[in-house]
Amino acid sequence: MFTDIVILAGGFGERLWPASKADFPKQFMALDGGISFLQHSVLRALALNPQGKIIIATRLGLETQIAKQCNDLISQVKEKEAQKLKDDLLIVTEPFAKHTTAPILLCSIVVKKLNPEVKHSMLVLTSDHIIEPVSAFKNDAEKAYKSAEKNHIVTFGIQPYEPSVGYGYIITGDEEEGNPGVFKINKFTEKPDQKTAEKYIASGNCRWNSGMFAFGCDFFEEELSRLTPEVSESFEVVKSASCPAPTKIDGINYLGPYDEMTKAYEKTPAIAIDKSLAEKTQNAYAVLASFNWDDVGSWDSFEKHCKEKVNNTTVIESNDCFVYSDIPVALCGVNDITVVIKNGKALIMRKGCSNLVRQAAQNDKN
Repeated sequence: MFTDIVILAGGFGERLWPASKADFPKQFMALDGGISFLQHSVLRALALNPQGKIIIATRLGLETQIAKQCNDLISQVKEKEAQKLKDDLLIVTEPFAKHTTAPILLCSIVVKKLNPEVKHSMLVLTSDHIIEPVSAFKNDAEKAYKSAEKNHIVTFGIQPYEPSVGYGYIITGDEEEGNPGVFKINKFTEKPDQKTAEKYIASGNCRWNSGMFAFGCDFFEEELSRLTPEVSESFEVVKSASCPAPTKIDGINYLGPYDEMTKAYEKTPAIAIDKSLAEKTQNAYAVLASFNWDDVGSWDSFEKHCKEKVNNTTVIESNDCFVYSDIPVALCGVNDITVVIKNGKALIMRKGCSNLVRQAAQNDKN
């Protein structure tokens, strides 16, 4: 199985505003008072039993909260897993956000420097998605590892249930020999228009791109160097330098920005891994996911996963409303609305208009 796992945990808290915000993005939130999305992601990583590091890649300002949430997990897991969190979980903070290629490349370089004697393979996970059951995820991760061992860049394809224009699409081709449920990717399309999405759904050979990737680290770096050299060249300064020893935050290993890292980030373009590598390589494959998945990217989506639909609320001649509030709310004569009152701010939204929330969050910063 994969030697190392990276959990991408940046984000600016716009899509679930005002409950999420820049200093408290979605990964720190929880459903129905449970553990956070980030903590669930760490537990999934532990379930895969990586022999190397579990790295949480984040941006400056979030490391303290991440460390606290990881430390809180130590008392909730078995002794072996608790020791893994103490020894091998590492928070890596970028000097500033440069999309997803930069942190993934940085983590690939770091794990090889921390343990140069091992052939490293890596699974890149998200920090704020719902993925269940874990058993199905583990089975699919094993398929991804088997494919990645053949010098493939592997993602997980999600069965679409509607022609959404909010996701990237994967068009699949032939099945990989000896690895059922894994298919060559013929095309990536990032957030197509409605007509194109409907055509893809009708074709029967499309999946949503989950945003999770698997690869051998050496092959990943070689492909990136060949296909998007401007990123790789920016990080030569990191490759040629020694990696500082991690420090501790709340008992969790921490690697903050250092000179060579900052120099690389100042130079590298901000580009998603989909654009820099996945869409360009001829060696992209997809595991057709057998697990349930939701990126919880809107209040409409968040509501679906809340067991208690209305809390602390008086409902009078109102139907199909969702309330997520710190204070009591009375609904009188309204239908199909979402009310969110958190952090001293209120969102009143007609259901189905979640795409407008990001604009509200951005206006709140002005």
